[in-house]
Amino acid sequence: MHSVHWQRREDHPAIAEIFLQREEVLNAFHTEMAQEMIRACQELSKESGIRVVGLRSSTPKAFCTGADLKERNRLSEEEWHAQHRVFEEMFHSLADLPVPTIAVIDGYALAGGMELALNCDMWVVSEGAVFGLPEVTRGIMPGGGGTRLLAQRIGMHRAKELLFTGRRVTAREAAEMGLVNRILPPEKLEAAFLELAESISRNAPLSLRYIKGAVEELWGMPDEEAREREVDWYNRCVDTEDRREGVRAFNEKRQPRFQGR
Repeated sequence: MHSVHWQRREDHPAIAEIFLQREEVLNAFHTEMAQEMIRACQELSKESGIRVVGLRSSTPKAFCTGADLKERNRLSEEEWHAQHRVFEEMFHSLADLPVPTIAVIDGYALAGGMELALNCDMWVVSEGAVFGLPEVTRGIMPGGGGTRLLAQRIGMHRAKELLFTGRRVTAREAAEMGLVNRILPPEKLEAAFLELAESISRNAPLSLRYIKGAVEELWGMPDEEAREREVDWYNRCVDTEDRREGVRAFNEKRQPRFQGR
């Protein structure tokens, strides 16, 4: 059985889901699992018609608990560095998916597991979820976006507190910090994910990709440069059939039929 599996939803083929399914170790990722995640993202990047990707766990006990430290305990320093390059590619392949991504989180999201979530665009979270970046308590530090992405999401001071202490936070506290898009009882997690994913998937595919690209590129850029780049992204949408279809549909008082062209 593979540690990572992806599939389109039969009821909503524009929505794909990546499942983490190494349940026996709460989805702690080893080298092979990371490689499977990279392949899944590569395949999804080439798949036509997908407008939203959800990242999920096959068990409610944990979203992901980070790197498998039992495997790492056997590695030399050279092997550790080589393995981490694979992990880096895993995080980057998820972050670089051109379509919007939603982390669907129940149970533990710790260390590299929380970083997987941080490399997604949005979070839909169970009230029982638990988050943390405890690397400092093991003599290491986050290396998959934790120091870079967490500060973007919640501000430098709060990010430093979580990173310096390694403490765990509840789903409610994570929501209060601004990390969460939806928080709800675990039995409503599926419906909330679908509601959000469907509302996104109805929109123009090229617009979604360009908006994601623009937000990622413009974050932190000097304003004068960002203004020019924003218009460059905007202009990519203008000469598209989707833009023309959107305007036609508005004037004809009907739902648009976007084709991604």
